[in-house]
Amino acid sequence: MSSLPVVAIVGRPNVGKSTLFNALTRTRDALVADMPGVTRDRIYGRATVDGRPVILIDTGGLDQASDEVETGAQSQTRQAIAEADLVVFMTDARAGIVPVEHEIAAELREGGKRVIHVINKTDGLNTDMAVAEGAELGMGRSFPIAASHRHGLGQLDREIGELLPQAGASDEQEVDADIHLALIGRPNAGKSTLLNRLLGEQRALATPIPGTTRDPIHAVVERDGTTFHLVDTAGIRRRRGSHEGVERFSTIKALQAVEKARIVCLVCDSTEGITEQDARLAGHVIEAGRGLVLVLNKWDAIDSDKRRAVLSEVAERLDFARFAPVVTLSALHGSGLGELTDAVEHVNEVGMAELSTSALTRVLRRAVEAHPPPSIRRLSPKLRYAHGGGHFPYRVVIHGNRTEHVPDQYRRYLVNSFRKQFDLTGVPVRLVFRESDNPYAGRGNRLTPRQVQKRKRLKKFVRRKQRKR
Repeated sequence: MSSLPVVAIVGRPNVGKSTLFNALTRTRDALVADMPGVTRDRIYGRATVDGRPVILIDTGGLDQASDEVETGAQSQTRQAIAEADLVVFMTDARAGIVPVEHEIAAELREGGKRVIHVINKTDGLNTDMAVAEGAELGMGRSFPIAASHRHGLGQLDREIGELLPQAGASDEQEVDADIHLALIGRPNAGKSTLLNRLLGEQRALATPIPGTTRDPIHAVVERDGTTFHLVDTAGIRRRRGSHEGVERFSTIKALQAVEKARIVCLVCDSTEGITEQDARLAGHVIEAGRGLVLVLNKWDAIDSDKRRAVLSEVAERLDFARFAPVVTLSALHGSGLGELTDAVEHVNEVGMAELSTSALTRVLRRAVEAHPPPSIRRLSPKLRYAHGGGHFPYRVVIHGNRTEHVPDQYRRYLVNSFRKQFDLTGVPVRLVFRESDNPYAGRGNRLTPRQVQKRKRLKKFVRRKQRKR
């Protein structure tokens, strides 16, 4: 499988980089304010651009550094440029082109990266004038947008998709018998120790110091006839606690490893409990559509009261991932490894299962009969049949009429019905709704003259009956 492409948004401070980041990722992860220099660290997110998933990076502004903090932020921006497959260079139409932007443009040209010049804040302005002024940077075609109002993002979306590297052919079909497994988690959760235990050798450096692993470590191991392709990734901190550029670099590689894996083990430190960052990582795995196994490591280091508290935190903070199996183990001593491999193999088997159209349709019809979809404007969606549509995530394609009116709550009900019937443990389920074609559409009036007269007489008869009533 090919790596997930990386797109970096760069420019001087306060041109709207974070606003564009939030618009493309459809989140509010980047802090937006009407003042320069708000973004200090790099902020990363997952976005779908022109139908393709990408890692998007919001960077600090490139300008004349006035202190050590700004110098560090600009250093991080340049590292993001070096890592990116494509750079979105943003300028401000209202402020016009300023001298420092000529320097940024020259630096980008020297780097040899693919660059898209975006002119933001063009709402209410003459876009032709803004584009003409932007041409003096010599960056080729410019794209006028208004990120805060989402104007022009469709065209920008298509342009980014055209300039991204072509997606490599997936080799998943050739290695269906193998399991691609990624280990992710916060620093010092025990991922490298777990990798070494699975391999039976000291393949990864494991120390009590957080952040020992920098680059993903790949390894292959066979257990009971099953081949595992393992990837140990660097620990992913909360953004505000991350200070080193190398560490943020490693975060991108860890997210790419998740996209390339089939199943992900989220390794949590039982001694610290379940944190907000653990929940964020679980959400990213589910969003990517990968199988999920929750691993509570260092289980031997806590007493029974703490164990009950940790399991309660799992139920509370990871409620959205309740379909994922939970495995308790000690990577240091090797206890619980058998349960872990059994859970991973089960998730893989479930996720790769081929469910028949008849079986999926039966479950759909039973669910609809038990709780029909709610009516909207006296019209109720008609769900007719279902069939499989892909793996990891497992896709169920449902055909019917007025499917666009199926509310989110009812979709969750259908997902739970399929999950319960087929024991889809650890596997995200996505529903794809498609409108059924009308078999009579386009046929026109093909009645014979005799049939037409008969229909007219029947209508007259019905009208007379109604008048007598």
